[in-house]
Amino acid sequence: MINLTRRGLLGGVLGTAFVPRAFTQTRKEVRINGKRIKTVDIHAHASIQAVEEVINGTPLERRIGGSRLLNPGRVDMMNEWGIDVSVISANQYWWYRADNEQLAADIIQVQDEGFAAWVERYPDRFVALTSVALQFPELAAQQLDYAVNQLGFRGASIGGHVNGVVPSGPEFDPFWAKAEELDVPIFIHPNGSSNIIAEGGLDFNGDLGNIIGNPLETAFFFTRLMFDGTFDRFPNLKIVGAHGGGYLPSYFGRAEVACSAFGGPSLNEAGDFIGVDPIQADNCQNKKPPRTYLRNNIFADTMVFSDEALRHLVAEMGISQVVYGTDMPLGWPDTMDIILNSVHLTNADKEAILGGNLIRILKLSQEV
Repeated sequence: MINLTRRGLLGGVLGTAFVPRAFTQTRKEVRINGKRIKTVDIHAHASIQAVEEVINGTPLERRIGGSRLLNPGRVDMMNEWGIDVSVISANQYWWYRADNEQLAADIIQVQDEGFAAWVERYPDRFVALTSVALQFPELAAQQLDYAVNQLGFRGASIGGHVNGVVPSGPEFDPFWAKAEELDVPIFIHPNGSSNIIAEGGLDFNGDLGNIIGNPLETAFFFTRLMFDGTFDRFPNLKIVGAHGGGYLPSYFGRAEVACSAFGGPSLNEAGDFIGVDPIQADNCQNKKPPRTYLRNNIFADTMVFSDEALRHLVAEMGISQVVYGTDMPLGWPDTMDIILNSVHLTNADKEAILGGNLIRILKLSQEV
C-alpha cells in the first residue's frame, strides 16, 4: 500500500506551483442586518493530480486535471463570492470501477492525503470530505474512519449508485454504520442517472444527463434509502443531496402518500366510491412517515436558482435541512444573493442556510 504523509504531500503531491501567495481578490465579507456571518459551501469539486501515478497502467488510467485541481485561484474565487469555508470533495467516482481492493485503497489514500495537505495549507478556508471506495463497503468504512479520526475530515462524498446499485441494501450497512457512529454527514453527488436511464436515453440537446439525469438520480437514491429501510436501520444518518436534493422535495407528496398508507379511492364495479384503500403500503419498508426522513435525515443544497424555488425547498424540508452549495468551480450561478435577498426568509433563516446549519453538522468553529 502506498504510504504518504501530509508533510510529504505538501512538497510533493501539491507541488511547488501551489506555494501560497498574496491573494489578488479582496475578501468579501457577508453581513446580515450588520452582523458578520460565516458562510460555508458544501458543494465544491476538487481533484488531486497525483492519483494519476496510482492508476497509470491499470484499466482505470485517465488524466486528472482541469478546473477541479486545487490552486490558490480557488481561494481568490471564494474571496470574490464571500465564501469563508469550502468543503472540498472528489465527486466523479470513477474509482468505483476498481475491482482490485488494493488499487481502490491506494487511490483513495493518495486522494485523501492530497486533500489533507491542502486543508493544512489553508486551515481556515477549507475542510474536506473523503470519497470512499464504496464498492467495498468494509474498506469504505475503514477509509471513513481513517479520514475522520486521522486526517480531520468532516464526512464523506458518495455517488448515487455503485456500478448501478443504489447503496440502500444491507451489504452497504458497514459504511452506513460507521457514518452514524462517527456522526458525520455524507454528501451525495449524482452522475447522470446511468443506473436508471437507458443508454443514450438522455443524449439530446441541452446536456440532459446533467439537467435531468442528475436530479433524477438523487431523488431515486433518497427514495430508495427511505423505502428500503436504510434510514430505519441507521436513524441518525445525515445525508446532503446536491442540486437542491434533486427532484425529491419538488414532488414529495406523491412519495408521502404512496408509502404512508394515506390511501386512495376504492371503487366498486359500477364505479361508485366505497372507501379508501392503502396505496402500495405493502411494498414500502419504511417504519416512519416519509416526511420524517425528509426533515431529519435528508439535507439539500441551495442550487435551485430562484427565490420561489428556495421558498418551496424550505417549506418542504424545513429551514434546518437546507444548506449553501455552489458547485464551485464548474461555472453555475451562485445562489448567495438569492438567499440574502429572499423575501420569504428571516435573517435567522438566511444565516442558518449560508453557514449555521453546516457549522452544526460539520462541527465547525463559529468564528469567522
